[in-house]
Amino acid sequence: MRYRLLALMNGVTILSGGTAGRKLLTALIAAILPSDRQMVVFLDFDGIEVATASFLREGVIGFRDYARRSLQNVYPIAANLAPAVLEELEFFVRARGDALWSCDIDADGVVSAARVIGDLDPAERMTFEAVMKLGPVTAPELAAQFLDQKIGPTAWNNRLSGLAAKGLVIEQKQGKSKSFSSVLEAVNGP
Repeated sequence: MRYRLLALMNGVTILSGGTAGRKLLTALIAAILPSDRQMVVFLDFDGIEVATASFLREGVIGFRDYARRSLQNVYPIAANLAPAVLEELEFFVRARGDALWSCDIDADGVVSAARVIGDLDPAERMTFEAVMKLGPVTAPELAAQFLDQKIGPTAWNNRLSGLAAKGLVIEQKQGKSKSFSSVLEAVNGP
């Protein structure tokens, strides 16, 4: 699913202020269709020249946080960020010790230059890299894979759940357990 911010913000190319960010948040919440399946949502910044930290906080991060709490199967990705917007968003998420997926997406929906912007602490980074390398994985599988780390399944699960809360990995229930995979796998297919 793709939401063009230029259209949602009535053609305004310079997005500033918390009020405008809350307007975007409201528009996104109203536009999103409930689904039972995992869904990547592209927030397409194509045509947006500037977005301030207060706009990004209320609109983009606000929607990501809302989606992860309330829509649990929706994973927002910021797309087609102009250099000034990317710089502002990256500065903002780094300042709060947060991270977010970013990418470019063309008219046909082909994703390129996917990357995580912001910061992950060393434990989050190690866990994220393991998921990226191994593909769909459970906490017990990570505990078995990294025996030398002496990290139990509960600690791995906490790390994976933290990455899912940031929208960096997809959490899927499989009976009584959960598996975690990269959001990129949902974008690119299995």
